Amino acid sequence: MNKIILMMSVSLDGYFEGLDRDISWHRVDEELHSYFNEQCRAMAGFFDGRVTHELMAEYWPTADQNPDASEPEIEFAQIWRDARKYVFSQTLSEAGRNTTVISDVVPEQIAELKAQIGGDIALGGANLAASFLRLGLVDEYRICVHPVVLGKGRPLFEDPKVQLNLKLEETRRFSNGVVLLRYTNDR
Repeated sequence: MNKIILMMSVSLDGYFEGLDRDISWHRVDEELHSYFNEQCRAMAGFFDGRVTHELMAEYWPTADQNPDASEPEIEFAQIWRDARKYVFSQTLSEAGRNTTVISDVVPEQIAELKAQIGGDIALGGANLAASFLRLGLVDEYRICVHPVVLGKGRPLFEDPKVQLNLKLEETRRFSNGVVLLRYTNDR
């Protein structure tokens, strides 16, 4: 069965971004980036919020043309360009190559898309993730915990109404100190 997989990086104290949307604290080295590429290559599509999509669309379409790009960056640029993308936005009418704009998160429409897409779907973007969490639409969680304490920022799980019972399926330690925690719903 196709799954919607929340893929996020967080600080040790649970923030996915610091103040002013800062993510410079992410410890993405070649090993971790290669892991992300492997995971993203296996996805049948990407669900992103507008802000995340615009940040990705600003950099990745031409990232492989940067002479300083690493092999994993070059590889991800191709993965991202070729991927089917769905951006959830009430302000965009179009969003570029291989991208469909969807105005609202409607559970019945998400279930139809999930069945049509033909594989697992990566979910990104904090606001979009919060909507999917509230509606119980996330099937799996792949959280990369970075060995950094921010003290302030925006927490990944900020809605007090969302309570999750999860089952730990996998852990993985990367050489840079990042730890992957993969959970499924314990229903």
